[in-house]
Amino acid sequence: MDAGERDEAIVQRLREVCDYAYSSCAFYRVKWDDASFHPSQVRSLEDFERRCPVVTKADLRAAQHRAPPFGDYLCIPESEIFHIHGTSGTTGHPTAFAIGRDDWQSMANAHARVMWGMGIRPGDIVFVAAILSLYMGSWGALAGAERLGAKAFPFGAGAPGMSSRAVQWLNMMRPQAFYGTPSYALYLAETATKEGLSAADFGVERMFFSGEPGASVPGVRNRIKEAYKAEVFDCGSMAEMSPFMNVAASAESSMGMLCWQDVCYTEVCDPATFERVPYGQRGTPVYTHLERTSQPMIRLISGDLALWTNEKTPCGRTYPRLPQGIFGRIDDMFTIRGENVYPSEIDAALSKLDDYGGEHRIVISRDGHMDELLLRVEATPDLTAKGAQALEAFRSQVAASVHTMLGLRTMIEVVEPGTYPRTDFKARRVIDDREVFRQMAQRLTSSTA
Repeated sequence: MDAGERDEAIVQRLREVCDYAYSSCAFYRVKWDDASFHPSQVRSLEDFERRCPVVTKADLRAAQHRAPPFGDYLCIPESEIFHIHGTSGTTGHPTAFAIGRDDWQSMANAHARVMWGMGIRPGDIVFVAAILSLYMGSWGALAGAERLGAKAFPFGAGAPGMSSRAVQWLNMMRPQAFYGTPSYALYLAETATKEGLSAADFGVERMFFSGEPGASVPGVRNRIKEAYKAEVFDCGSMAEMSPFMNVAASAESSMGMLCWQDVCYTEVCDPATFERVPYGQRGTPVYTHLERTSQPMIRLISGDLALWTNEKTPCGRTYPRLPQGIFGRIDDMFTIRGENVYPSEIDAALSKLDDYGGEHRIVISRDGHMDELLLRVEATPDLTAKGAQALEAFRSQVAASVHTMLGLRTMIEVVEPGTYPRTDFKARRVIDDREVFRQMAQRLTSSTA
């Protein structure tokens, strides 16, 4: 669709969504009155972006504390709630998602449309290898597969021994499509090798991922493609924004993610002012539902970091694009000697190395008055078998690669294969612990001496 025509339709929908939210819940009515904003002021995208205040996750938590359990931004009667999901509550205060039946269907429609854009078709088997609990990713993929008319295979993840069984089922069913996290896909490929199989023999043609950066990180992406001989698609914004595939790749534009603006309206904004940044610059995505009626999110700050462009795409869609996907959460960024570092950048550097064993830990601390960064990196079994000289060469290679990527001096420790447990969910690789750093630094100093 012509982008200008689509923008006109989005403006009309934004006005309708804002009018609905203003009349349906106290949360937006009070917030907007305080900001002197009214839905009638939305006559253009610029009006909406300039006048409508942003919403933070802290706002949502406060609303649910004020009006438990779903918050005073619930816009439908509780009797109309169809599904209840939520965050894992790692901050101590889980956020409850109340999803109406109509919203569940809207999510299924949107995800089916996006999955069609990836090349998935009715009748294909879609293997959902993610935890089926509060986590919205697995349920969103399942709902999209069902709506598309695919053969939905909600295998799940998380139980002991489940990865070995997943390999058996993948080998038996030969699904055309796979959904999970990038970390888990790589772990399943390792598990297949241990079982005497090859992930490439599963016959998977298309793999789509959310939950963590990786599917748009060249090193990680290429490792998955090489292991499975499949196309790799990145997707996913936030659970609160379901249909979370509102940013997602397409078959012809498989690198990065398109902003499907008529599913959820996306802005990329300055993290300090929340004003839209020009195309070609980095900022934090800010999202607005265009169809949700149960708990509509209107200018919700993601807290993630992305770069966006608005160039012609190979698939012909006229959406803006996140060519490098989502780098990660701004909160995950750490500063070492004045340089901002994102864990996904280290993932990318390591994943390009042939002898990288698939897992690592990032240890950050301060030694005296100086910020320090130490990486503990697994080597492959083949490299480990070659002995100390080969491992030292690999250590030097890691140090050089990370220095090229970050411009920072980094201490490197090469560890045995399998030192760190693999995950069937989101990988957590950063440790900010001074005592751990001191112990490892002492050990490295001793071994070098």
